[in-house]
Amino acid sequence: MPIIRTFRDGSVLEFGAGRFDAWCVYLTRPARPRYPPKDVDYFAQLRSLALRHGAQLLYADFLAIYHRTTRQVSPHVLEMIYHMAKAYGDDDLEVDILLSILYAGMIAEENKRRAKLRKRVKRLGVHQVLFENLAPEEAATFSKGKPWEVIDLECTVRNF
Repeated sequence: MPIIRTFRDGSVLEFGAGRFDAWCVYLTRPARPRYPPKDVDYFAQLRSLALRHGAQLLYADFLAIYHRTTRQVSPHVLEMIYHMAKAYGDDDLEVDILLSILYAGMIAEENKRRAKLRKRVKRLGVHQVLFENLAPEEAATFSKGKPWEVIDLECTVRNF
């Protein structure tokens, strides 16, 4: 399993085989079993961090990552995330891990076969949580079961 990043607390972020492809994102925290972070959980964490640090700052940092996301992991982007996270004070490790999870999730979306929306799906969820007052549970399930054209329109309306 390719390791994406090891964090200062010993947490490890990696890609591995999931139910559908080899692009499942897994996080292993110290003394805890490996698990795939769920959209609802990191959207909730994003909302909590936005209350402390501001939605605009988090979204600006997310967009800097979004615009640099391709189908491959970039050490430059991971380094950028690490340095961005320092601006969040005591929450730096939490932000480092969260933004890295979002980055890995977007890479996974970029690599899905036949995916039409790619990383735009993550951007939509982040935007909904930070600016549209959607609950993390709603944002996490917003796209499920909808035709890609409907989600594409949602993204286009928001200019992304």
